[in-house]
Amino acid sequence: MAARKTTKKPNVSAEELKTYYREMLLIRRFEEKAGQLYGMGLIGGFCHLYIGQEAVVVGLEAAAEEGDKRITSYRDHGHMLACGMDPGGVMAELTGRIGGLSKGKGGSMHMFSKEKHFYGGHGIVGAQVPLGAGLAFADKYKDNGRVTFTYFGDGAANQGQVYETFNMAAIWQLPVVFVIENNQYAMGTAQSRSTSTKDIYHRGEAFGIPGEIVNGMDVLAVKEAGEKAVAHCRAGKGPYILEVKTYRYRGHSMSDPAKYRTREEVQKVREQSDPIEHVRELLLSGKHASEDDLKAIDKEIKEIVNQAAEFAKESPEPPVEELWTDIYA
Repeated sequence: MAARKTTKKPNVSAEELKTYYREMLLIRRFEEKAGQLYGMGLIGGFCHLYIGQEAVVVGLEAAAEEGDKRITSYRDHGHMLACGMDPGGVMAELTGRIGGLSKGKGGSMHMFSKEKHFYGGHGIVGAQVPLGAGLAFADKYKDNGRVTFTYFGDGAANQGQVYETFNMAAIWQLPVVFVIENNQYAMGTAQSRSTSTKDIYHRGEAFGIPGEIVNGMDVLAVKEAGEKAVAHCRAGKGPYILEVKTYRYRGHSMSDPAKYRTREEVQKVREQSDPIEHVRELLLSGKHASEDDLKAIDKEIKEIVNQAAEFAKESPEPPVEELWTDIYA
């Protein structure tokens, strides 16, 4: 894991840094609370937390414009919050309540927001990749200048449908940014044991798709790479691949004890590469914020997350009639 540093002095304002700090902190505190509610039995089924990977989606959302789309896998709560979905609605969805953004029927892995151009949460590994290309095809057809961020992991990168999608996206020059969130362990197997190449983005070369590796623990590096990728797509040059090297602190899901790696390894990443601590250091060392300023932000975020949890607990379960809504036939 790369050390916590930027390659050059960041060209970013104090307000932008505070925004990234706040957004990443919201995701982390939200996910910590979701873990607590899961332990209390208030969240059922599968639940995959985003703790450690916050800089990826916050950095890429900073490069997005209004109308751009995003689609991802089942580790999706961070993406929802970063694109502006209501924390209360997200938490209520996790607990299966009517106040959830999909009326409690999608749960952790399958909620959507038409208003925020968020097209899921998808539980089938790699299934969102061709769907993301389909969203980009619609934008290409409409010639509206929009871009789709299609997220998937290092495990999904070995799925055949990913390469079928690369081929079609390249042929049709689709405005899609393929984001490989490489947290290095897929479900529980190290990338070195499951993937034939050290770097996954190279696989796009066979299709003529350019790409690069990004330090996914540095929100400013992610933003810079995202802006480059988005500019490529908006210019009509077709798809782009970002392999964002990141790290999840928790297990694959809440049922995973993560015994395939040492505690020392996780602690080393926390101490040397934590994305939130990185921005915190930039704020303090640049005198853009004081300790008291950051404590105030932390207090505000905790209140938002606690209110989201209370909203979820108080929201009723969906009525039986909801079984017959939002279906095709």
